[in-house]
Amino acid sequence: MKRRPIDPGVFTDDAEPRLVAGRHRVNGRLVFPLPSDAESYVPELLPRNGRLWSYTVQRFAPKSPPYAGPQPFAPFAVGYVELPGALIVEAPLTDVAFTELAIGMPVELAIVPLRTDPDGTVVTTYAFRPAAGSTP
Repeated sequence: MKRRPIDPGVFTDDAEPRLVAGRHRVNGRLVFPLPSDAESYVPELLPRNGRLWSYTVQRFAPKSPPYAGPQPFAPFAVGYVELPGALIVEAPLTDVAFTELAIGMPVELAIVPLRTDPDGTVVTTYAFRPAAGSTP
């Protein structure tokens, strides 16, 4: 089965995937995702683990385009995850019931299927799930 990331520069594709941010060469500001302005930013890997800073449940289909997720649409949780010493990123939350979500819960990065293209290629994206060994 073929697979590809939704964007080749957003996360690493290995056994311990990491999100790729960018640190501004002049002012040191960290941003995610890594901007395409390679002359101004240095790639920086973000921590894999963090804490759920805030969340909501997306109960209706986002505008399409740009939404290109699974069809038919199913509600999903979206969170802001605080990555220690770095920044707060927005991401889908996976492998957890909506009723088990809690501010402050430990989470870890996961690479998950987003959709399957007409040619059978599985498109992957990043999400966060409850950290191994934690209880929601």
